[in-house]
Amino acid sequence: MSEENDEIRVVVAIDFGTTYSGYAFAHKEEPDVIIVQDGWKEYESHFKTPTVVRYNDNYSYIKLWGYPALTEKPKLKKARLFTSSKLPKSLPATIELFKLHLLKSIKESEKPTLPRKLNYKNVISDFMRKLGDDVKTCLKKAWQSLDLERNVLYILTVPAEFDDEAIATFRECVFNAGLLKDKDSNNIRIITEPKAAAIHCLNLVEHNLTPGDSFMIVDCGGGTVDLTTCELLKDKRLSELTERTGDCCGSSRIDEAFIEFIGEKVGKSVIESIRKNHYNQLQYFVQEFCKQVKIPFTGNDKDVQHFIELDVLLPQIKDYVKEINEKEREILVKSEWQIEINFTDIKNMFDPVIDKILSLIRGQLDKSEKKCSAIFLVGGFSESKYLQYRIRREFCKIPNISVPPHPTTSVVKGGVLYGLEEIIKDRVLKRTYGIETEIDPYMRRNDIPISPTLFISSDDTTASRFSCKDDSASLMRPALLSQNSKKSQDVLLNKHKIILGDFI
Repeated sequence: MSEENDEIRVVVAIDFGTTYSGYAFAHKEEPDVIIVQDGWKEYESHFKTPTVVRYNDNYSYIKLWGYPALTEKPKLKKARLFTSSKLPKSLPATIELFKLHLLKSIKESEKPTLPRKLNYKNVISDFMRKLGDDVKTCLKKAWQSLDLERNVLYILTVPAEFDDEAIATFRECVFNAGLLKDKDSNNIRIITEPKAAAIHCLNLVEHNLTPGDSFMIVDCGGGTVDLTTCELLKDKRLSELTERTGDCCGSSRIDEAFIEFIGEKVGKSVIESIRKNHYNQLQYFVQEFCKQVKIPFTGNDKDVQHFIELDVLLPQIKDYVKEINEKEREILVKSEWQIEINFTDIKNMFDPVIDKILSLIRGQLDKSEKKCSAIFLVGGFSESKYLQYRIRREFCKIPNISVPPHPTTSVVKGGVLYGLEEIIKDRVLKRTYGIETEIDPYMRRNDIPISPTLFISSDDTTASRFSCKDDSASLMRPALLSQNSKKSQDVLLNKHKIILGDFI
């Protein structure tokens, strides 16, 4: 073990999510005590905060971030002074979903538009600086003598679909955020989100799996749902059996369906005006829907009925509703600006989203040649009782469908465990890496920068040699060896057929 790693005392895992972000940490002397930051305001999850920022007027610094930047509770007395002809002075726009700029699979037209003075790298760096400051504050409260530069190992979780360029860009943003002073520091590691979730489930969830069994990780987040299937090997090591699949069918799609539902009642143009001029109060309105309607929904109580008080939760709507026809306005006035949401309405918001998730699970089952012994549901959306019910009903032949306690924390907890002890044996991805070098095994497992010689081989006797320079700034990706490599035999390491300890 290198001297640098001898100095590590605390492992911190940071989950930079599309819609929500969070972190967890543990001391190496107490590896079983994983602390998850839970001080965020309680809406969908108090273990994470929205990946959202709001700048000052000239975009020179972040004025608000997380929940304060996303939601704004309406002030009734002041709100009723505004009319559609005289609107309040607009605040700088709330910026969200900026992580999508790192994904090549997302069309440019589907990525959020940023103010002219900003680019997505600036926004990611600025958000990570705020999140990093919160991390450092928590660590110092827990261990006052901790050297944040030398004694902390940061684990960054990333989507499985991040390519090398995206990973390198994210690492650059993290450095610019000030988490570490040395750009080439070895105190940062990368792990994919499905891999981290798998580690968490195998270590902290009772599963009754034995070596040779396969299982699926279904990570249901706010923005996306990601799936991968793994085989459990000896000593809790894993081998991935399929490539990652996923889609933008997270819980935020239900929020969008709710806004569309309200738009049908008050007029789409009204909702668009509210979105443009009172975005943060619209988000407060949505969060109240999540707390009162979406999260409690189980799909069992067909008599469930909710009344949304528009004039209380979104008072500005009365100033814009003049644009709809008189008949609809009369209905709203007669109902005292209350809108009823019944069982069928809620179910219609959920079902299209869940149907996509069920289709993704079927696709993973079809791709794997081994029988699936378990499905682990992780991510914040996995807390939905209705989602759990639909998955268990659809895949009732799978003996174990489990949801760990607080599934929204699975990725960060798995990231911490990864930092303490890596357990992944090999990966089946679009790219495979191999190294021949006389370095310490610990360095190989942990992607410590080296300048190796690389081999590609299809059998024991033939190998082609390539040179590779140290490329630690782009996350220690040694070199691309083969495309769609499924067999570990394709890689020779130290002239023997063994598997490289870590794949990105």
